[in-house]
Amino acid sequence: MTLEKTLADALNRARARGPVLRLGVAVSGGSDSMALLNMAHGWSAAQGVALGAATVDHGLRPEAEAEARRVADTCDRLGVPHDILRWSPDITGNLQHAARHARYDLLAGWSKAQALDAVALGHTADDQAETFLMRLARGSGVDGLSQMRDDWVDRGVRWLRPILSAERDALRGWLQDRGHGWVDDPSNDDPRFDRVRVRQAMQDLAKLGLDRSRLVETARHMREARSALSYFAHETAVRIARVEGGAVLFDAVAFRQLPAETRHRLLAHALMFVSSTVYRPRFDALCALETDVLSGTARTLQGCLVTLHKDVIEVVREYEAVHNQRAESDALWDGRWRLESAQPIENAWIAALGQGISDCPNWRASGLSRQTVLASPAVWTKAGLIAAPLAEYANGWSLSTAPEKEDFLLSILSH
Repeated sequence: MTLEKTLADALNRARARGPVLRLGVAVSGGSDSMALLNMAHGWSAAQGVALGAATVDHGLRPEAEAEARRVADTCDRLGVPHDILRWSPDITGNLQHAARHARYDLLAGWSKAQALDAVALGHTADDQAETFLMRLARGSGVDGLSQMRDDWVDRGVRWLRPILSAERDALRGWLQDRGHGWVDDPSNDDPRFDRVRVRQAMQDLAKLGLDRSRLVETARHMREARSALSYFAHETAVRIARVEGGAVLFDAVAFRQLPAETRHRLLAHALMFVSSTVYRPRFDALCALETDVLSGTARTLQGCLVTLHKDVIEVVREYEAVHNQRAESDALWDGRWRLESAQPIENAWIAALGQGISDCPNWRASGLSRQTVLASPAVWTKAGLIAAPLAEYANGWSLSTAPEKEDFLLSILSH
């Protein structure tokens, strides 16, 4: 199968799952993304799909700006609209981790501004094999070792990996045969980075039979195992879980009787669902939290408070994690809530109820825990609290968007 057909088949499968009439391509200037850009250009022209491209300049190397300009020149020759997205790093922690998140944030913002149906990324089989080894070294379980997703939604944007089965050497040969160039990032040879060390180690591992194709095959098997485990967790959640006021509650007696893997999976998904985060908490932290909570000690993790009370495990939003969050009165708050009123109030905003609970004398009638009510959305003005629907103080306001059990169940299968 040719590389062009590999990409076309992947994009056509994606179109069968949802419209791809306006496609974006993330192009760093490296061989993988340049091959993706050129092949996507041919496919989009044949299919009548509008194509756009964007390059993220992380501002970490002096050459980055010139490399982004080279991509812009290529796009200009192809007639593809191109934007350069700049990041101004101001971090003290893991630079690679921060840069990755910034890249997705910038591309997501660009996609929404351009009204794109999806953004294609140039990840390849080599990336899959390297990621598998990196996660194996970190002690990842089935989910972490599973094959990279080729079609998913994050940050309100659909992402595609249409050349995930292609090999980097083949892509470079394709570019060379057609006279297309690319940029080699010197950091790709810097042994200070885990991925570079893994890439170098793979040469020796191949001698033991652990070559790229074998690692990718194992990742595929892990993905199949993950699907089966997710299905069982979903069926279990149908029986033992409920969602109230945005919090996830489990029947503790039934929860204790589950296999450890299922307990961890359900608890991790509850934390992700309540905090609106994409990534699971670290395994060691998750296990420690479960042990403490089941012994009766309340714990916080990933912006959530987890408690055990009267044979109910409750995963609620931690008030401290949202007490500074504010949104316009008609906007989504904390990624999950939207309030509405027949008579909107000028200069009002949405924020956590917090100490405003003292102005809601009937909040206990809601049947929700105090922790849930404290972190619930409320309407405020400079004059003070206007409404708190979850605290039995609606005052003409209602919830138009709120997390429900079906949303939680879906999240177990979609990650």
